[in-house]
Amino acid sequence: MSCVEFKGVTKRFGDLKVLTGVDVACPSGQTSAIVGASGSGKTTLLQLVNGVLRPDEGLVSVFGREVPREGIEQFRRGIGYAVQGAGLFPHLTAQENVTLVARLEGWEEASMRERFLELLDEVELSADVSDRLPRELSGGQQQRLGLCRALMLKPDLMLLDEPFSAIDPITRVELYERFEHIKATQSVSSLLVTHDLREARRLAEHLVILNGGVVEQSGPTSEVLSHPDTSYVSSLVESQLT
Repeated sequence: MSCVEFKGVTKRFGDLKVLTGVDVACPSGQTSAIVGASGSGKTTLLQLVNGVLRPDEGLVSVFGREVPREGIEQFRRGIGYAVQGAGLFPHLTAQENVTLVARLEGWEEASMRERFLELLDEVELSADVSDRLPRELSGGQQQRLGLCRALMLKPDLMLLDEPFSAIDPITRVELYERFEHIKATQSVSSLLVTHDLREARRLAEHLVILNGGVVEQSGPTSEVLSHPDTSYVSSLVESQLT
């Protein structure tokens, strides 16, 4: 089964057509990287998956179920979301940021603390960050906490919108390693938006190349990179990987 499937999806903002007839399926149990230049429609695809946006044409389904119009908040609780810059609330501590949605779900304090500490261990953060505010943490620590927050409710699907792009190269490699560890230990499918083919090659088993709101090519990462179907994909591979 696909974790996410787009069938004939078109999205417009006024007169601007951002996506045009997108037909693509992302396999369950894997990381699918959505790669393209700024303005190619990458983030719009993620926002269609969690119901922030609705397609003007076509259908979006998650694990075989069309994104609902009713009960959307509960639907989103099954999807983790991590963004560039972590997006932590500045007035909440690290623990409060990560456990916020669990608290809204009515989790007991002991269960929240246990899950929080488990996730800190997954991303190699010490428990002494618990009571710190975001401004007291490094960018890398904040981004790790963003991943913890996305994983807090044990989602089946994670949406990752360039979560590794706003940090220094050394920290980025460390986060790659943590993400790879999470993939090996947590049962979760992921959609990763990135403009970096090197990042996609390392982290994703499946690749979707977007250009101007149109899918240029999709398939297993190694196959797309070794056998580009279009001149656009060829030039992208040549410019970033050679």
